[in-house]
Amino acid sequence: MDKQTNGVELETTGAVRQAEVDRKTNETNIQLAFAVDGTGQSTIETDVPFLNHMLDLFTKHGQFDLNVQARGDIDIDDHHTVEDIGICLGQTLREALGDKRGIKRYASVFVPMDEALAQVIIDVSNRPHFEYRAEYPSQQVGSFSTELVHEFLWKLALEARITLHVIVHYGQNTHHMIEAIFKALGRALDEATMIDPRVTGVPSTKGVL
Repeated sequence: MDKQTNGVELETTGAVRQAEVDRKTNETNIQLAFAVDGTGQSTIETDVPFLNHMLDLFTKHGQFDLNVQARGDIDIDDHHTVEDIGICLGQTLREALGDKRGIKRYASVFVPMDEALAQVIIDVSNRPHFEYRAEYPSQQVGSFSTELVHEFLWKLALEARITLHVIVHYGQNTHHMIEAIFKALGRALDEATMIDPRVTGVPSTKGVL
């Protein structure tokens, strides 16, 4: 269905864990660079304004660095662009973490956003799995379809090869509920990928992740 160009390039200079990908298909054209060990800086230019806002929140609260330049066939809808950005972010996360030596691996984070409460649980396991529990009052936030939140998160988990559970416990405002998810995602991923000086090798009795 699509063709990826240039692949993922991993930069391992010093202690900085980062990677970039250039993905071009008949539906989208995306350049994405992601640094796990960042300072919360983002440069995000896509055709989906609500996703821009969510990615900015994710980056800030995870203390990552993220650069995204994306154009897609939004004349059809936002689906391909959102999906492919999730794919690219997952690929760069997986490559940036390398063999995962020394990471904490697990994290569970609750984030409130006014009346809404979201929880994100992560296992950087090399076993892709996604569970999603969210019921929104509205099917749209502006022009953004709420079903695309699932699409983005699932493709992120699949390509990063992480176990990802997302639960919105309650809320009344759809924007708040989704915003709480992306803030919690950033904070949980930050915690799970932190280097723990007590960990020797990888945090698994198998010896590999």
